[in-house]
Amino acid sequence: MMVGAWSRVTVGVVLVAVCVVGGAACSKAKRAVRLPLTLEQGAPAQAVAVNEQGTQAFRANDFENAKALFGQAVATAPSSAEAHYNYGLALNALGETEAARKQFLDAADLAPGHKVIWDSPALAPYGDPETEEKKVAAPQNPNRRGGMGGRTP
Repeated sequence: MMVGAWSRVTVGVVLVAVCVVGGAACSKAKRAVRLPLTLEQGAPAQAVAVNEQGTQAFRANDFENAKALFGQAVATAPSSAEAHYNYGLALNALGETEAARKQFLDAADLAPGHKVIWDSPALAPYGDPETEEKKVAAPQNPNRRGGMGGRTP
């Protein structure tokens, strides 16, 4: 009888472990990899060149170098939505989320309705720019009970 109880516990532990590991792997697999965009036609040649270098650095996970290069692209072509978006990607990859958010918002202002830009990390929570219905962040409710039944640790 004791062996049967232990094997049920072991099976239960194994199932929980498989679900946790499998769920984490699946959630990572669903996350889309965002890649830098090419600059629009008519962008200054210097901006196109540094943007291409920034794209190569970004793909090589050299985010510091990508940030510097995309920053140069923005300085050379300040009205390029794609340059702002790419700069935002590099900043976001480095964890500089507030600076990245500003770049994503600048890109969205310069390219209304651009699906890739509007799907940026800063704007994705608000929905598709093509639809009238936008998701809005739910306000925090200070009266909501926590996950511990309202108790604090």
